[in-house]
Amino acid sequence: MRRVVAPILSGGEAQHDGRDLEYLRDLGLLAPDSPPRIANPIYQEVVPRELGYVLQDSLDVRTAWYVDDAGRLDMRKLLTAFGTFFAERAEHWLGRFDDYREAAPQLILQAYLQRIVNGGGRIEREYGLGRGRTDLLVLWPPEAGQPSDLWERFVIECKVLRDSDRKNLAWTVEQGVAQTLGYMARCKADEGHLVILDRRGEERRRGEGAGAGGGRRTDDTDGVVVWTL
Repeated sequence: MRRVVAPILSGGEAQHDGRDLEYLRDLGLLAPDSPPRIANPIYQEVVPRELGYVLQDSLDVRTAWYVDDAGRLDMRKLLTAFGTFFAERAEHWLGRFDDYREAAPQLILQAYLQRIVNGGGRIEREYGLGRGRTDLLVLWPPEAGQPSDLWERFVIECKVLRDSDRKNLAWTVEQGVAQTLGYMARCKADEGHLVILDRRGEERRRGEGAGAGGGRRTDDTDGVVVWTL
């Protein structure tokens, strides 16, 4: 199960064989057609939430900290707080996801977001083999009881850079911004954020001017906020 599910959650390349797929399709976890993907929206929601539940439950953060007086979600403030958390606690929690290490950075981000958004909104997820990214749509109602078509919509595109990757930060930002803009247009989102979780060694990060030791920078590029953590 891990050989199939972990690359799907991370957007990585396939690691499974035919019998793995057959088993998960018989269980109903995967759709019967190709490419391999989680069978339905319920499982797309449940799988990452279950994997990240311990982290989500342990976080000492409150929804009210990131909601303004008008009831709107301050996504920039939320992601700034996540950047601090990731810099300080990432190594500990990456170890806790040992069986899903490839997908651990994305699971940490989703658990943090889920802790906050559980206060009234919801998260929709898109991921799959070979995508190289995880697409998240955060939906938030500024006022209780509003119909969902009036909710705020935030796109969060998540990418992970590793030492094994040939791509550099500049290329990742360029491609990621284009993908984020495309997802925003499809979802009719109000804001777009590209989160790049840089797990490369300090020497390579410094060589690209990306900072080291969990450094964080934000840029506005074509209407997308770029976060490098």
